[in-house]
Amino acid sequence: MAVGAISITPGASQYGGKITTFVVLSCITAGMGGVIFGYDIGVSGGVTSMDSFLKELFPTVYRRMIEDKDISNYCKFNSQLLTFFTSSMYVSGLITTFFASGFTEKFGRRVSMLFGGTMFVIGAAVGGAAVNLYMILLARVLLGVGLGFSTQAVPLYLSEMAPSKYRGAFSNGFQFLLSVGGLIATFINYGSEKIRGGGGWRVSFGLAVIPSSMLALGAVFLPETPNSLIQQGKDPKTVIKLLQKIRGIDDVAEEFEDITRASDASKSVKHPFKTILERRYRPQLSMAILLPFFQQVTGINVIGFYAPVLFRTVGTAESGSLMSTVIVAVIGAVCTFASMVLVDRLGRRVLFMSGGITMLVSQVIIGAIMATQLGDQGSLSKGYGYFLVILVCIYVAGFGLSWGPLGWMVPSEIFPLEIRSAGQSITVAVNFLLTGAVAQTFLAMLCHMKSGLFFFFACWLVIMTVFIYMFLPETKNLPIEKIDQVWREHWFWKRIVDHGAKV
Repeated sequence: MAVGAISITPGASQYGGKITTFVVLSCITAGMGGVIFGYDIGVSGGVTSMDSFLKELFPTVYRRMIEDKDISNYCKFNSQLLTFFTSSMYVSGLITTFFASGFTEKFGRRVSMLFGGTMFVIGAAVGGAAVNLYMILLARVLLGVGLGFSTQAVPLYLSEMAPSKYRGAFSNGFQFLLSVGGLIATFINYGSEKIRGGGGWRVSFGLAVIPSSMLALGAVFLPETPNSLIQQGKDPKTVIKLLQKIRGIDDVAEEFEDITRASDASKSVKHPFKTILERRYRPQLSMAILLPFFQQVTGINVIGFYAPVLFRTVGTAESGSLMSTVIVAVIGAVCTFASMVLVDRLGRRVLFMSGGITMLVSQVIIGAIMATQLGDQGSLSKGYGYFLVILVCIYVAGFGLSWGPLGWMVPSEIFPLEIRSAGQSITVAVNFLLTGAVAQTFLAMLCHMKSGLFFFFACWLVIMTVFIYMFLPETKNLPIEKIDQVWREHWFWKRIVDHGAKV
């Protein structure tokens, strides 16, 4: 048997059904949570390179960038207060996600999305109206609360609503819409930077109200997932009718029985966070921790949060920096869409490994250029500057095909119903913890490690690609309630699962 591979059990047939307009529209509406997430990342990265934003809220950083000719290229933006502006949203999201877990399990995915969307609206409004640093930080905290609820509920909603044959594509839609949100943000940043009077950054923050309102209002009309309705003890006849509408067929007996069986098992679990620590769930718990951890140490936050800052570091002007970021965002969105198309055909493992290798090569070359051509007080030639943009695009393409969407998708599909909300909560918490940590420390790491920072992330790319090859089984095309079989057939995990299984 190949390392990490599985053979599909004959009894694990897919359920019937097709892609219906009803489920597509429901998932697009839910996916607005991804748009908001990506928009907030893109906006925060863009405004930190705007002169008007720095001059008004971070004058020390602005003076250092403009006036200090002796400071290292790698240290111009090194400010713990500036990085806290970025990381505060993820600290808030980290704390919120543990409350969101029980809320999502008890009241359903739809209500969690409604609450998350509402908090996004409030946070965006405060950010757009901000007149000082305290207001902008309050806005980031409110956005973090919305993020905690929406990232808890949306991936679960997508994976439970999607037909098993196309679950990968639907679940990857979260990352695709996240990329679309980032792309929209870069276009808005590029335009708002040119607004006279220096208030363009407020426009960038305030326009987040639009996708936030779409999520909040859309959630009012969305159906709940059949899995969640059964878990809440709703009338089985109502659930069957909904399942028939979602799948577009009358015969949904097998899927309904599997969902009911999983729900019955979940009712025996009173403390899911304690249950998930049992040995039989060790594979899923390992993935819930390691996949979001690896996703963040790919170095993507160097690009997502600070691409404009990075391009200014190597000598690109303000408008050119934002334009370069627009190009990067377009590449990311296109490749994430390609991942949606390919994930259920090629599988998760192939995309993970090919994307990891692509990112590794580009990361190493970027580090080499920064080390040999930029230096502490130098600047890149126009030719090397263009080459750097190309390399960043290649890196983002690799991430968009692999760790970007799959880092969210795989954890959302591997947990049995009884610990699904707890598992998703752990995934989100680890993601936010690492996102906040990288966001808070990146500029200081860039200042002290200089070009070595890119080789630091490259080493992690080697480790995570090997990990995927060795320890992640393939889950494509398996019904979500039957994925537990892959651990029993995996060369490594089967010893742990069999030993930990209850008789």
